[in-house]
Amino acid sequence: MSSLTSSPAWRALDAHARTIPTLQQLFAADPARAERYVAQGAGVELDYTKQRVTDETLKLLLDLAKAVDLPDWIRCMFDGQAINGTENRAAMHVALRDLSGSPVMVGGKDVAPAVRSVLERMFAFAERVRSGAWKGAGGQRITDVVNIGIGGSDLGPRMVCDALASFVDGPRMHFVANVDGQPMADVFARLDPKTTLFIVTSKTFTTQETLANARAARAWIAKNCGEENVGKHFVAVSTNLAETEKFGIAKENVFEFWDWVGGRYSLWSAVGLSIIVAIGEQRFRELLAGAHAMDQHFRTTELQKNLPVLMGLLAVWNRSFLHCTSQVIAPYAQRLEKFVSWLQQLEMESNGKGVDREGKTVDYATTPVLWGDVGTNAQHAFFQMLHQGPDVHPVDFIAAVEADHPLKDQHRLLLANVLAQAAAFMQGRSAAEPHRVFTGNRPSSLLLIDRLEPRSLGALLALYEHRTYVQSVLWNINAFDQWGVELGKQIANDVLAAFAGDAAASNKLDASTRRLIARIKRPS
Repeated sequence: MSSLTSSPAWRALDAHARTIPTLQQLFAADPARAERYVAQGAGVELDYTKQRVTDETLKLLLDLAKAVDLPDWIRCMFDGQAINGTENRAAMHVALRDLSGSPVMVGGKDVAPAVRSVLERMFAFAERVRSGAWKGAGGQRITDVVNIGIGGSDLGPRMVCDALASFVDGPRMHFVANVDGQPMADVFARLDPKTTLFIVTSKTFTTQETLANARAARAWIAKNCGEENVGKHFVAVSTNLAETEKFGIAKENVFEFWDWVGGRYSLWSAVGLSIIVAIGEQRFRELLAGAHAMDQHFRTTELQKNLPVLMGLLAVWNRSFLHCTSQVIAPYAQRLEKFVSWLQQLEMESNGKGVDREGKTVDYATTPVLWGDVGTNAQHAFFQMLHQGPDVHPVDFIAAVEADHPLKDQHRLLLANVLAQAAAFMQGRSAAEPHRVFTGNRPSSLLLIDRLEPRSLGALLALYEHRTYVQSVLWNINAFDQWGVELGKQIANDVLAAFAGDAAASNKLDASTRRLIARIKRPS
C-alpha cells in the first residue's frame, strides 16, 4: 500500500465512502442543502448540491488536502517553482494572463516583461492582418487564416474561436491538425492561396503531423503564388528560429513561448495568435482577465470556498472513493462543442499517470475517462445510459444564464432541460414496471456563468486547469509531463522507414506490425 492510501486521511475517506447516504436521503435530511453547497468565484457559480457529499465528507476531503500540503503546492506553482519534477520546469501558464504590471518570477527571473513583449508583438501583427495592412501575393488583403498545429497547439485556439464565434470580426479562421491529408486538401479546395495566411504552431518546429501539413501548405503557396512570396503567407509560433528560417519565415514573424508553458496550457501564449486575429486585442485581453481573476480566486480563497479546490476534491472523491470510472461533461451551449475535446487533453494527458512523483507505481485510481457532448444533443444520444445503466458516471453541467442570440424562448427551453436532467439524475423514479425505474442517486454539478463571452470563458477554462492541478496534488502525481505519448511517436519513425524498405527498422518491429506493413504495401 502506498504512503498515500495508508495515510489516516485517505483511510478515513475510504471508510466514510462505505456509509454515504443516497442523494435522495441527503436532500430529505437537509432542507437547507440547496443553499449551502454553492460557491462563487470570478463570475462562475458552482452548485454541487447534487454531489454525494455531506459536511463530514467535505471535512475529510479538506483533511486530505491539508495532509498532502495542497496550500503549499498552490503557492509553489504561483511562485514559479519547478513543480514539473521530471523535467525540472515550472508550470507557469498563470504568468501569461497576469497583466497587472507586477513582477512574475520563474526560477528567480521576472518573466513579465518578456510575456508583455511577445503579447504586444502578437497584437500588432493581428491588427495588421485584421486591418488589411498585411498583404498576400498580388497585394491582396488576407481573408482566411489557417492554424496548423496539433494537440495543445490546436485544441485550445480551435475551441476558443468556436466558443467566441459571436465575437469574431476578423478573417475567417480554419484549423488543421490531423496528419490525414483530407483536412488540408479541403483547405486547398475551398480557399484562395493569394488571400490565405498560415500560422504554423509548433514549439520545436519538429512535430511530425504539423510539419507534414505545413510542408503541404508551403508547396501549395509556392505553386500558386511563387516561391518568392512564401514569406507573405506564413508566420510561426515556435522557439526554433533556425528551422523556421529554413522554412522561409522571417525572424520577425516568429512568435515565441517558453518551456514553462505546457502545450495543453498554452492557448494564453503565442499559441493563441489565431484567437487574437479572430476576435481582436480587446477581447483577447478580456479572455486573459477572466482567467487571471480565477487565478487570483484560486490563489487567495480559503479551501472550503475555493472553486478549483472544491471541484478537484469532488473529482477525487468520485473517482478514488466512489469508484466512478468516467466523468461526463455536458455544456448546454452549442458554442462549447469543442470544450470536451480541449478538456480531454487537459486532464487525461495531465493526470493519466500510473506512477507518483517519486516514480512509484500507484495503488489507486487516477484520472477518469472524460467524455461528453453539448446538451440537448447528448440527451438524445447517451443520457439513457447515464440514467439507467448499471454504472454511475458523474456529470458536470455547464450553462449560461443569458443567451448571446435573440431566440430567448429557445434559451429558456435549453435551461429548463439542463435543470431537469440534473434533477432527474438525482431523484430517479420508481414504477411498477422494472424498465421504467430510474434509480437516481447519480451525482452532478452545475456550473453557471452569466453569459458566454471572453471574460467568463477565460474564467471557466482557468477553473478547469486549476481543478486538474488540484487532482494531481491529491493523487501525488506530476500533471505537467506526458512521457506516455512519446513511445508511439518513436515507433512511427521505424514504421515509416520500414515502408521505405529499411530492413534494420523493420527488424525492430513486432511480427504483427511487419505483417500489416506488408499487407498495406501489397497492391490491391
